[in-house]
Amino acid sequence: MDKLKKIISLLILVPLGIVLIVLAVANRQMAILALNPFRPEDSVLSVSAPFFVFLFLAVLIGMVIGSAATWWSQGKYRKQARAEAREAVKWQKEHKAVLAGRPGSSQLPAK
Repeated sequence: MDKLKKIISLLILVPLGIVLIVLAVANRQMAILALNPFRPEDSVLSVSAPFFVFLFLAVLIGMVIGSAATWWSQGKYRKQARAEAREAVKWQKEHKAVLAGRPGSSQLPAK
């Protein structure tokens, strides 16, 4: 099973790495990101870097925002799972207490 996971990850990661390298080589010309919409020529609020850096940053920011949105939207399910886990522990402790109170009984009586 472990070898299968390694093979699958190689089948996904190697082509993805090749695509990212090709993208970086094809987009290595310098680009300017101007953060001042009223005076784009203002050099204080602008960043100059190869274009692929901006592409990779956009993908990373999108992944972080998407992950945060998914985590936030699934919060109610995590809360429910924690409550059910606490309830299961409570019932298990109660069951052990009942069994401990009956001498010579290792199981609940049949109905």
